[in-house]
Amino acid sequence: MKNTKAFLITLAFAATAPVAITAYAQAMNHGKMDGMNMPGAKMDGMDMSAKNADSMAGSMTEGEVRKVDKAAKKITLKHSDIKNLDMPGMTMVFQVRDAALLDKVKAGDRVKFSAEKADGAIIVTSIEVAR
Repeated sequence: MKNTKAFLITLAFAATAPVAITAYAQAMNHGKMDGMNMPGAKMDGMDMSAKNADSMAGSMTEGEVRKVDKAAKKITLKHSDIKNLDMPGMTMVFQVRDAALLDKVKAGDRVKFSAEKADGAIIVTSIEVAR
């Protein structure tokens, strides 16, 4: 009977672990809300599109172009921390909002770029060769 009780308690904890892990992961989203970047959204009486425009000017991320795929509208960047997305530095493939952005850069270029999360993907919204 003693072993059965211990087993049932262990089973109860194991059954609730996935829920606790999910809740923790959501809490670690640092208060970000996907809908907050929508044009016209307001926070503390301030138009979020104006706030985003101001923050985008200061949120350029440094990186290096590794690959450009114009046909697929994708670019591979080795980048430093992307602060507005709370993302550490790494090498990854991004979609681009406008394929014309890819005409500005080539593999090996040091760049500064802006990225945002949209429709479940991270999209480069602007890019320029670093000086």
